[in-house]
Amino acid sequence: MAERILAEVTAEVAALRAVGVVPTLATVLVGDDDASVGYIRIKSRQAAELGFASPHVRLPGSATQADLHRVLRDFNDDAGVHAVLVQHPVPGHLDYDRALAELDPDSDVDGMHPVNMGRLALGLPGPLPCTPAGIEALLAFHGVPVAGREVVVLGRGATLGRPLAMLLAQKRPTANAAVTVVHTGVADWPRYTRRAEILVAAAGVPGIVRPEHVRPGAVVVGGGVRYAGRRLLPDVDESCAAVAGAITPRVGGVGPTTVAMLFRNAVRAAQRAVGRG
Repeated sequence: MAERILAEVTAEVAALRAVGVVPTLATVLVGDDDASVGYIRIKSRQAAELGFASPHVRLPGSATQADLHRVLRDFNDDAGVHAVLVQHPVPGHLDYDRALAELDPDSDVDGMHPVNMGRLALGLPGPLPCTPAGIEALLAFHGVPVAGREVVVLGRGATLGRPLAMLLAQKRPTANAAVTVVHTGVADWPRYTRRAEILVAAAGVPGIVRPEHVRPGAVVVGGGVRYAGRRLLPDVDESCAAVAGAITPRVGGVGPTTVAMLFRNAVRAAQRAVGRG
């Protein structure tokens, strides 16, 4: 599914370049976190392969909030920059949400700006959060019916659980579900997950979902992960595959779809900026 989306993005980038527009995705990194440095490197390489220009600003770990805001305002003022990615997390003394609010909402490639979250809540057009949008597209690509079915999202985070619940409840052929959101603060959360026809794990607690928490034959999507060094630790224990009717793999599942949606947001930002979106 990710390959199909990226093929569409490549064609859209080529169409823009044919009329003299170079789609541009700018990236901002603060500090020297090894994982973040690696993510930016991968995204920059992918951007180049797809035909994007990808200017990058790297600030030292000692950068102030004002330093970060200044970079973002400069990108806002540059008509040649269509989309901006601020790599998360930022150092602890900085406020990521305050920085995000400095961006032009239309250039917010992660779809996490407060304005874009409001657009999502109201069903208005705008950049969508990448992981939730990727999960909806993944279910549609594999022919998993969602409309009218019971979806349980385990996790209420701002980047996945909450926006996914809003997205899948909207009236659309690939959504229109009965969505329940539970979390680890609910003592009997397995009572909800065991009845789900589609279960999305988004808690960020490694191995929290085990076979006894899954309805036999259910579709299970592992969205929540943590890292131990470079090792990915998913919410869904791999033994759940023995119970589920369909399940995302530990590696190569939701991650690639998230990246694909990020670049879809980026090319659409360029299209909007030049009146072609």
